[in-house]
Order: sequence, then C-alpha cells, then structure tokens
Amino acid sequence: MYGALVATARWSYSEVVERIVVTVDKDWLSVADVCEYLDVSPFVVTRVLRSGELPGVKIGREWRIARLDFEDWLNAQRFESRSRAADRG
Repeated sequence: MYGALVATARWSYSEVVERIVVTVDKDWLSVADVCEYLDVSPFVVTRVLRSGELPGVKIGREWRIARLDFEDWLNAQRFESRSRAADRG
C-alpha cells in the first residue's frame, strides 16, 4: 500500500517528511504495544486491524502486528494526511 501511494504522488514521501522508524525491540507487537506507542485505546487499534487497514495476524483471541508492517502503515497514514492537506491548501 505505501509503495503504491508514493508511486502515484506528485512528490515522494522522502521529499516531504522523514520516515518514522519504530524503535521497539520486538519483531511482533501486541495491541497493547501499538496502543502505548500511539497513545490510543485498544478499541481504535482493533478497529483498524479488523478492517484490514492495519495488517495483523489473529492467533486465538490475540492480535499480533509485525513491527515493519506497523511502521509502513504509520508512514502511509502520515503520507495520506499530508497529501490531503496539500490538496486542500
């Protein structure tokens, strides 16, 4: 998803803002880890996981998110937000 956004943009993501790097010592994050990182509720995180917007794996009743998928998703969200702001401005 992130690569497709950059390919269709008039300017590249790196020209706009420095990429966010998630510095967590785990390869797989729990919902609680993502909540702590973003300072949001578990409801918000599980909603984007269930919608498929944020890639994750459900193991039993628990979700796990690959750190690199989370990082890509976070940067894509930031890019989309800046693109919308630029289109309005």
